[in-house]
Amino acid sequence: MIGHWQTLSAALFPPPAVRFQRERWETPDGDFIDVDFAGAAGATRLMVLLHGLEGCSDSHYARLLAQALPVAGWRVAIPHWRGCSGEANRKPRAYHSGDTAEFDWIVRRFESPVDAIGISLGGNVLLKWLGERRAEAKALVRRAAAVSAPLDLAAAGAALDRGFNRLLYTRMFLSTLKPKSLAQLERFPGLFDRAKLGASRTFREFDDLYTAPLHGFRGVDHYWSASSSGPWLERIEVPTLVLNARNDPFLPEQALLAASGKAAPSVLLEFPRTGGHVGFRSAWLSQRLIDFFRA
Repeated sequence: MIGHWQTLSAALFPPPAVRFQRERWETPDGDFIDVDFAGAAGATRLMVLLHGLEGCSDSHYARLLAQALPVAGWRVAIPHWRGCSGEANRKPRAYHSGDTAEFDWIVRRFESPVDAIGISLGGNVLLKWLGERRAEAKALVRRAAAVSAPLDLAAAGAALDRGFNRLLYTRMFLSTLKPKSLAQLERFPGLFDRAKLGASRTFREFDDLYTAPLHGFRGVDHYWSASSSGPWLERIEVPTLVLNARNDPFLPEQALLAASGKAAPSVLLEFPRTGGHVGFRSAWLSQRLIDFFRA
């Protein structure tokens, strides 16, 4: 139960809000993403922070790092996954756990090299991209860190779809994912079966009906296997910190250890006993990340 308490308390008692400066970037396919900045524009270092599922620049971890990192010398940029910045996007495309094409376009818009942190889903995307790009990534990203990344999406999905997790976390995520998806259907008829999606109660059902087909996957199992970052850890060449708590309710310890077993020498695996899902103590988490990026 400690993992649940740490996960929930971090979200229920967030740091103070941060004042951001927002830029809207037009995407190559005629859509847009919103990028929020914090810190001095003249800072010599830039940290790109990728938020998690249904997160945004107002998420508790974004508030925390957008306050701590500028004090340590970084300007922080938080690109929003499509549909997460408070305004519906123009295209039916959304975002998903393996959305490396979107991140590749985003990171190339910044003056390289940047530092990068990915939280949860954002961490999975970051790790997969680092593995895909290998040596090429070193010209774009100096150092990287993933916090509470679901390295094995099938294991994470199974964990979230049962028992207390389904009643709490999955219900919470679907409470925003489903209305946003149904709003898309009003603008783009025929995207999916309204009745089936409305009746979905698990990530497996939702991803099979919506996320997978919308983004070109054959189904939920193909989406989860193709998008998991664990198999890419052995190919990463950028110095990278992978930080996961062993009591994270989203990814059981056994699955965490199995998914990370073949990490490259450039990957530093840190699996503290406690911390929940992005529920590490605020002062410890921000300082651990700053120390890593200063190394």
